Amino acid sequence: MNDRALTTTGVPRPGTAVAPRSVAQAASFSIILSLSFCHLLNDLMQSLVPALYPILKSSYGLSFGQIGVITLTQQCTASMLQPVVGIYTDRRPQPYSLTVGIGFTLVGLLAMSRAASYPAILMAAALLGMGSSVFHPEASRVARMAAGGRYGLAQSLFQVGGNVGSASGPLLAAFVVVPRGQSSIAWFGLAALMAIVVLLQVGAWYARQRAPRRPGATAAAPEVIRESALPRRRAAMALGILVVLLFSKNVYSASLSSYYTLYLIDRFHLSVSAAQLYLFAFLVGIVVGTIAGGALADRVGRIPVMWFSILGALPFALILPYANLFWTGVLAVVIAIIIASASSAILVYAQELMPGRVGLTAGVFYGLAFGLGGFGAAALGRLADLTSIATVYRLTPFLLSLGLLTALLPRHPERRTP
Repeated sequence: MNDRALTTTGVPRPGTAVAPRSVAQAASFSIILSLSFCHLLNDLMQSLVPALYPILKSSYGLSFGQIGVITLTQQCTASMLQPVVGIYTDRRPQPYSLTVGIGFTLVGLLAMSRAASYPAILMAAALLGMGSSVFHPEASRVARMAAGGRYGLAQSLFQVGGNVGSASGPLLAAFVVVPRGQSSIAWFGLAALMAIVVLLQVGAWYARQRAPRRPGATAAAPEVIRESALPRRRAAMALGILVVLLFSKNVYSASLSSYYTLYLIDRFHLSVSAAQLYLFAFLVGIVVGTIAGGALADRVGRIPVMWFSILGALPFALILPYANLFWTGVLAVVIAIIIASASSAILVYAQELMPGRVGLTAGVFYGLAFGLGGFGAAALGRLADLTSIATVYRLTPFLLSLGLLTALLPRHPERRTP
């Protein structure tokens, strides 16, 4: 609509065609919610593996180190393949690859339900990781396409679906898997089938946006790959700092998400079901932090949220190993909210550093999140075997002090600096 189509008050003149912007925005918002819902289902299935650790540990006589290797296997396949998928889909977007990713997750889940040996468990974990590696880069691209400029909010809504799924896994495991055993997780394959149906609709929307434009039609074209507004060396330094921030955040998070139930059982002698409820509360805190952090980053900027997220959690993390059961539960939730608040800020900041490379950025940073968490879980498991699980919780908080490197990040990565 041009200026002559408006009255002096900004109201459209009678007979002037008005673009159905609100309808388009509603359609885009529904796409983001659909992606978030499927992210929920995917990560719910993924999170059943850590929720199974107490069962697997007792059934197969596994050590803490072997438990860590399961996490490492799952997260390595997720992390190593994601950048490759991201590079490929930046050049050749694949609208229906999202359903392929969920298909891998479904196969891995069914394999885990039937695994009768440690190698079979590792193979199933690898298949689950492959599902995440295919799903996340292209899903992040579609969320950005539908964001309408509110990239922090769109990414946080997308991520929060995964957080809700991760939080629901332990709760469902406590009431379904723990009483009925390992084989009962096959029933969660119904969630994968539901996600496939929804993602077929999302893929059709994505394909329509990619279709050649017709007269009078609108389409969301992919971003053109271009150079960062920052000098290459400065952009590379900023990306390196983001990797370090992810390292400190995700390795500490891995100490809670992978071993929190085992820590509670060991120190406070809780039952498996009771410990799962504490893990559920921790993961709900991640959900709250992700939503709040994404909206806040759009208002106050990415860097202030990163400062708050990593350094703000440090004092609570230092206190947690010395708290009683009640305060352990409270502190874990507070830590989860604070740490999770930077999740979307880090990803959107990285996308601003690498404009037009949404798939690669999502692949690298989601992949790093999985990979660093996996390596951290394996290393912390080995440390727990050599010392104790309580020692792990006394040492890992110091990783959060690496958040001081946030001071070196350019404040506006989309603007060229002198």
